Amino acid sequence: MSELQLQLLQLAQQARLKAEQQGDHWRAFADPAEVSPAQYGEPSEDQVGWWPVAQNDPLDFTGLEQGLGLTLHPSVKDFYATLWGADLPVSHPRGPASLLLLWHPGDFIRLQQNLIAHVLMKRRLKQRETLFFAVTDEEDSMLSVLNSTGEVYLEQTGQEVKQLLAPDLLSFLRQLSPG
Repeated sequence: MSELQLQLLQLAQQARLKAEQQGDHWRAFADPAEVSPAQYGEPSEDQVGWWPVAQNDPLDFTGLEQGLGLTLHPSVKDFYATLWGADLPVSHPRGPASLLLLWHPGDFIRLQQNLIAHVLMKRRLKQRETLFFAVTDEEDSMLSVLNSTGEVYLEQTGQEVKQLLAPDLLSFLRQLSPG
């Protein structure tokens, strides 16, 4: 397990502990087609309780990389191959964010489709290729890794990245606290 994955697991554990101490119960959409390894309890009104759960089997990004003719930055692969769960609430010095986790193995297909669409949009706009991993409370903004360098940026949809937040994803995760 990489240092990035260990940091992400630790952050998820801290977030769960904080939520439990505050009596919070995280809820997410209960996908009727596939049960999430992160969910617990019975679904109620299309919602189910969840806590982040470590993934055990590696994810294969080969098809995505071959389809795009692009090698994904290793930090992005490590990030998405660490936890099952819904959006993980975190806090950054700039404000709140939600780390995008995979809900279940079938969700990996949706992620790949969204990453393909994102990279193709960046190419069409003749911008540097980024890979998103989180959303913020700011409209039309996300947190992304610049694929060529691994740097983390605040990205406005459709715009070239400008606001550097960290030299790499591990450093960025170290700036976070439970949301």
